[in-house]
Amino acid sequence: MTRPCTVVISGKGGTGKTTIAALLIDALVAAGERPVLAVDADPNANLHEALGVSITETLGSMREEAFTRSIPPGMDRTGYIRYRFQRALAEAEGYDLLAMGRPEGSGCYCFPNALLTECIGTLERGYRFVIVDSEAGMEHIARGTIRSPDILLITSDPGARGMRTAGRIRDLAEALGLSRDRIYLIVNRDRNDAAAGDTPLIARIPEDPAIGAADLAGTPVVGIPEDSPSRVAAQALAGRLVGECARRRE
Repeated sequence: MTRPCTVVISGKGGTGKTTIAALLIDALVAAGERPVLAVDADPNANLHEALGVSITETLGSMREEAFTRSIPPGMDRTGYIRYRFQRALAEAEGYDLLAMGRPEGSGCYCFPNALLTECIGTLERGYRFVIVDSEAGMEHIARGTIRSPDILLITSDPGARGMRTAGRIRDLAEALGLSRDRIYLIVNRDRNDAAAGDTPLIARIPEDPAIGAADLAGTPVVGIPEDSPSRVAAQALAGRLVGECARRRE
């Protein structure tokens, strides 16, 4: 079975990572690249809202003692983890969604992070793409929570400060062992006048009133019109990624 192509979307807060992730997942499914595993690795989980699906459980809500003391008779830890992961998956047409969420109580993220590592290793078989909506930093790559991605997409707004931040994220990713030829830049809310710097540019997502309207209305971003500029750009991005992943498998 072909290993899925793992794409991590990173960038500083407020650059539209979740919007891009949702539109990209939708575009991949529409292009027949299904099934997709969507991973909301940001503790402030809201990818499900952008996609218009409901989640009932997150990895953060799973308590460690349940995986050490509450395993049902006749089931080993691996089987129980697989069972709980399946319960945590939100199933939709063409993709499944797994949300990181926040840990219960005041504990650290160590246990949810460990679960996410096991989860991706257990569930990724059978998926064509794994799309990870990451938090602002590189924690999941640094900790090895997410295996070294095939492609890292760094989102930035078109401003100079945003581009400098994108450059720092790229440098950090390289310092963590990710080769430069796997790192690409997305300029979001682009006005066609942003300099991309020295990170290869894979997409410009134009400013789109439909995105703002969906946000104000509290409706899923994937419900914007088919001819909306951002949706058209996301479809082109999906095509680029399909080609890049196919090339890396050769």
